[in-house]
Amino acid sequence: MYLQDMFAGGIETSSTTMEWLMAELLQHPRVMKKAQEETRRVVGKKAKVDMNDVNQMDYLKNVVKEAMRLHPPIALLVPRETTARVQLGGYDIPAKTRVLINAWAIHRDPDFWERPEEFNPERFENNPIDFNSQDFKFIPLGFGRRRCPGLAFGSANIEYLIANLLYWFDWKLPNDAENMDMTEAYGLSVFKKFPIHVIPVSYSP
Repeated sequence: MYLQDMFAGGIETSSTTMEWLMAELLQHPRVMKKAQEETRRVVGKKAKVDMNDVNQMDYLKNVVKEAMRLHPPIALLVPRETTARVQLGGYDIPAKTRVLINAWAIHRDPDFWERPEEFNPERFENNPIDFNSQDFKFIPLGFGRRRCPGLAFGSANIEYLIANLLYWFDWKLPNDAENMDMTEAYGLSVFKKFPIHVIPVSYSP
């Protein structure tokens, strides 16, 4: 049962994140071009992309962070429960109260983020915020001792996959990218209501 939950949770959130990431890249050709140029410069003419290459792709990592900021895989994080009575923001919260944290809203809060609705990976340049930081304005995979146990694996998996997709292929939409429907739908994760259909064009280094 627990093994099934682990696979389901990991697959659902990773695939959802990849779809949102590709959708944002297709809607922002400048970002797509910059990420592809970095990927192809780092890998060069090698036969395959490896994790040592991915670790040198700083802009690609910023793209992943920005996609997860705008589209956290789980909008409402796993529920918590207070162990004691606390006061927060002028409210009294009794012990044993179930608390839901809205990561989606936190990531789009203008008090924390400049132009929060824009897809702008450059906001993470020279910025210490990452998945492991204790800065609670960026919590796509939870925080503290009960954050996602697959955080390191999931983020590395997504970075490796997107690096390969950007290195080996150019991507285009059958129709104008500006007309892509970005409506969200809700289930286990926040997924794209209308799946994207893209055309891969093989790239030879």
